[in-house]
Amino acid sequence: MASSLKNFTDLQALQTKLKLQAELRAEKERRQHEEALAMEREANIFRTSIGEVQPLSVAERQLPPVAHPQPIAKHRIADEKAALQESLSDEFSIETLMESDEALSYARNGIGADVLKKLRRGEWVMQEQLDLHGLRTDEAREAVGLFLRHAVRKGLRCVRIIHGKGLGSVNKEPVLKSKVRNWLVQKDEVMAFCQARAADGGSGALVVLLKA
Repeated sequence: MASSLKNFTDLQALQTKLKLQAELRAEKERRQHEEALAMEREANIFRTSIGEVQPLSVAERQLPPVAHPQPIAKHRIADEKAALQESLSDEFSIETLMESDEALSYARNGIGADVLKKLRRGEWVMQEQLDLHGLRTDEAREAVGLFLRHAVRKGLRCVRIIHGKGLGSVNKEPVLKSKVRNWLVQKDEVMAFCQARAADGGSGALVVLLKA
């Protein structure tokens, strides 16, 4: 029975991750489509305003080669716009708002100590989870924003975000661990969070309580 429940939970987590990845792709395609439409509108306005033109006659001459600036990757621009839209800053530090305890706990003003204590003990049922393994920082930032919006739309109260323990990184340090905590503090829908219990991922995951 326990094995079947674990398999079902893993399948549900995989479905959630696939759905988020599909939303990320759809969001990126939508932004690219909107940028293309905007460029087309600007081009039409320019052509209409200047009307018909005649080329100037110039004497033949050899011009020195012009150094053109390096092209800017569209995907990098899209990632930067997405980061701005999510309003999640890597410069923000959670340390200015809290004193970390052993469970790396955080609670907004007005959240009682009993609520945070229950969160640490695992008394809140984790309804969905997001696994950030394999994602770059920009991808993880956008995935966290999408996941939280998705959870709030579904009316979820408690979710888990797996940032990893850093065992596969170059310095054996969890790159996303502190970043995820800083991002969560900046989201109004996040009421509290703490490090997951050992059975739920330990230092490689956070349990997050969302606004009702």
